[in-house]
Amino acid sequence: MGNGAASPTRVRRAYEAFLSGIRPPEGSVRSLVRESWIRSRAVGIDPVTVSTEGDDDADFRSYRAAHRLSTVRPLIQSLLVDDLDGTGAVVAVGDARGRLLWVDGDRSARTKATGINFVEGSVWSETVVGTNAPGLALAIDRSVQVVGPEHFAGPVQRWNCSAAPIHDPQTGGLLGVLDITGGHVASTPFALTTVRSVVAAVERELAATAVDLAPAAASGKPRLTVLDDGHPRWVGADGTDRPLTRRHAEILLLLQAYPRGLTTEQLAGMLADDELGAVTVRAEISRLRRGLGDLVESRPYRLTSDIESDVDDARRHIEKGELIAAIRGLGRGGLLAESLAPGIAELYDELLVDLRSHLVAACDEAALEMWVSSPLGRDDLTAWAQLARILPPGHAGRARAAGRARLLDRRLSR
Repeated sequence: MGNGAASPTRVRRAYEAFLSGIRPPEGSVRSLVRESWIRSRAVGIDPVTVSTEGDDDADFRSYRAAHRLSTVRPLIQSLLVDDLDGTGAVVAVGDARGRLLWVDGDRSARTKATGINFVEGSVWSETVVGTNAPGLALAIDRSVQVVGPEHFAGPVQRWNCSAAPIHDPQTGGLLGVLDITGGHVASTPFALTTVRSVVAAVERELAATAVDLAPAAASGKPRLTVLDDGHPRWVGADGTDRPLTRRHAEILLLLQAYPRGLTTEQLAGMLADDELGAVTVRAEISRLRRGLGDLVESRPYRLTSDIESDVDDARRHIEKGELIAAIRGLGRGGLLAESLAPGIAELYDELLVDLRSHLVAACDEAALEMWVSSPLGRDDLTAWAQLARILPPGHAGRARAAGRARLLDRRLSR
């Protein structure tokens, strides 16, 4: 057993002795488990049944939708849940109280888990269910693995679980817990390592999201948004929000990238392969000024004031090593991915090259997994090969990464 636990037989004997009123001898069960048993008995947990609390369905759905962890559920899905099909394990995300917000993973395991009421909306805190990994992780505020007979409630002893608390990166307070529950796979060392790794990625993502929301409000500068689906948008310094044409968004991005300015000919060449005529460029600038005010001056064309953009955000994330946040931003693509303007395509290529260079240098397991799972990195041979090297033996994704690297190598060798 990879979590430092004694053999299941010794633990079961210690558990039966404990229920009879005999304190387990040293070495028969881990101290953190013994202490959890003591707390569980002290609050009156029934060791024979599983009695969980729950909330009204409508109230629970509203609460879950508004919870901060809802923003990182897609990340957990891509880094952890997608690899669990057929493993007999489920992934649960709980709040700080131990209430399970989502239970995903292997379908048959989810069905079996209903037998112990390990379902969305139920509360799995130590004070409600007794010793279990998500409840214990929240109680002692650190990652933990609970195996078989270490659980306090008898019906749960057929299961294994590995869990880690999730913290608010701004305040350090508990936000919730991430857990893998299932058969053998949930009791292996890589299960606990994986949970810790994904929690680290989740906390980085939460920190990056908080940073994303801050610049425009704090700086008071106009802000350009081009990475989302739909029309590019402009938020003026006065808070006025309006859509922009793609051409106007392209012009603003290029002028922001070249603060010393661009001549009419240079701007025309960056906007179209066959170059726009000077009259067309001047007409577009004139329309832009009518819409946004005296933002662009001439000879050469340049911005009269600083602006913010979500492309800036992505660039800052790359420079700071916040790779998951950068992948999340650039992965949406938006105007950068769809524009036919040569100058915009060049900006996008430069960002992707910088991001990939940082990814390869950092050897960040969570970021690499997110990269190769995205359209940007799915055909990146180097990234797949590196991921296969750094994932621990036995990790569910290691064989997949190695196989994908071999496939891409064959394709590129043709």
